Amino acid sequence: MADSFPAVVELNVGGTPYAVGLKTLLAEDGSWLHDTFGGAPSNLPLDAQGRYFLDRDGGLFRHVLDYLRDPGRYILPVAFLDRERLRREAEYYRLAGLLEVLAKQVPGCITVGYRGSFQFGRDGLADVKFRKITRLLVHGRVALCREVFGDTLNESRDPDHGASDRYTARFFLKHVFIEQAFDMLQEQGFRLVGSCGSGTAGSVTENLKPGVDTEENRWNHYNEFVFVRD
Repeated sequence: MADSFPAVVELNVGGTPYAVGLKTLLAEDGSWLHDTFGGAPSNLPLDAQGRYFLDRDGGLFRHVLDYLRDPGRYILPVAFLDRERLRREAEYYRLAGLLEVLAKQVPGCITVGYRGSFQFGRDGLADVKFRKITRLLVHGRVALCREVFGDTLNESRDPDHGASDRYTARFFLKHVFIEQAFDMLQEQGFRLVGSCGSGTAGSVTENLKPGVDTEENRWNHYNEFVFVRD
C-alpha cells in the first residue's frame, strides 16, 4: 500500500540525505521507485538515522528527482557532463521518460583547428610522416564544447562569466592529439562536413621570433575541421 510510507520520505542515497514527497517517488508508473515505494517499506534497509537507504549515486539522484517533479518539462542542465552516468541511473530506476530525454542530442556545430608544421630531421629536411602541432583550438557553443571534450577542454583564455548559452573561439584542448579529439566528437554523434587549410612553404621568413627555425617555419600550415550534429 502506498500509505505504508509517510507523505515525506527520508532517504539516504549513496551517503547523500534527501527528504522527498511520496507523490514524487510515485510519479512514473512502472518505475523501480514506483514499485518500491508503492509497496511495503519493510523491504528497504535503513541507515543509522532511520532513513531508507539506496545504494546508488547520491549526486545524480538530484537530477532523478528534478525529472520526477515535472516529467513532461524536464531538460538537462546547460553543459551537463554526466549524461552517460545519469543514463545508467535512469536504467536502474526504470525511468523511461528520463531515458528519452537523455537520448535526445542537442544539434550544433564545432570547429577544431590547429597550427602545425612538419618535423625536421638532423639533416634539415622535412619529414612529412610526422607533424608537429602546437595547439588544438576549439570553436563553437560553450555547452556543446563542454559536453564533447569535458575535462580535456582548457577554458583559461575564455572564462565563464555566467552566460547560459554563449559561443567561443578561444577554447583549446589540454592535449595535441587530433585523432583523440576526432574520436570524442564521433562518440557524441558529430560528423565531419568540411575542412580547409593553408598551404605550406608560404610563411614569411623575415623577423622571426628568437629560436624559430627558418626552414621549419616555411612548412607551417593551419587547418580547420567543421563537425556538425543534426
